[in-house]
Amino acid sequence: MSEARTGWLGRLRAGLKRSSTALRERLSAIVRRRRLDRETLEELEETLIMADLGVETARELVAGLAKERFGKEVSEEEVRAFLAERIAAILEPHARPVPHRVGCRPQVVLVCGVNGTGKTTTIGKLAKQARDAGLSVVLAACDTFRAAAVEQLAIWGERVGVPVVRGREGADPAGLAYGALEKARAEGADLLLIDTAGRLHNKQALMDELRKIVRVLKKLDPDAPHDTILVLDATTGQNAHNQVEVFKSMVDVSGLIVTKLDGTAKGGVVVALAKRFGLPVHAIGVGEGVDDLRPFEARAFARALLGLEEAS
Repeated sequence: MSEARTGWLGRLRAGLKRSSTALRERLSAIVRRRRLDRETLEELEETLIMADLGVETARELVAGLAKERFGKEVSEEEVRAFLAERIAAILEPHARPVPHRVGCRPQVVLVCGVNGTGKTTTIGKLAKQARDAGLSVVLAACDTFRAAAVEQLAIWGERVGVPVVRGREGADPAGLAYGALEKARAEGADLLLIDTAGRLHNKQALMDELRKIVRVLKKLDPDAPHDTILVLDATTGQNAHNQVEVFKSMVDVSGLIVTKLDGTAKGGVVVALAKRFGLPVHAIGVGEGVDDLRPFEARAFARALLGLEEAS
């Protein structure tokens, strides 16, 4: 196993420690080498729901465990290993990195999410990863109502060595996106990442703004945006479901990135989101560092969530 992968798995386990510790403690209190009876199954289901895996997922997991082991003695380790395998199987179809669309130049990626999810930082990290992969990148600071967001993206652009298209405070985000796409095309860039506002207190205004950005981009490229990524903050737990619903009503969300998993015991929400919406989970974030955002791997995540070492 490469040193980089070993380092990432260590950060993943550390990042999910709050979630895995909470889940392990509850599972340990329930199981304690007892027979798998109906009472135990009910407690397990409640524990999984409390861990934000969602009601449907919890029921499916417990039903699978009952089918295999009902009436038999089970250990905490056996239960955790079973759950990790089943969770990995649920997540596997949804674990897909941000696609690299070779036929699109530039590939236009619209990034949305409520303020505070780590959206702008995520864009900076994606830009760094793209640059490291040899791609040319342009960033567009279209959250023009938050000077701090524009400045933050500008800092990332300078750090990563990519141009940032920005306008005056309060400038029209759609016009800025149009200009950014013109610039990216003129320079032969491979990737255009567009930061957008996330002011849900005025949903109609935000909806109009996002739809206008999409309309304007299509004037230059009928297929743009090629991807629309929603960034979610794991610490919000079940509220993340509401955010997906809201943004899906505004734009054609094509994939998710979940951040701040290191700051919460609600890591199970990733499972619930994948199960409910069926959207690709492109990446997860477990820290502030540029290397703490990585493509989502179902098996590694499931085992880390249950506090298990990566199987060899």
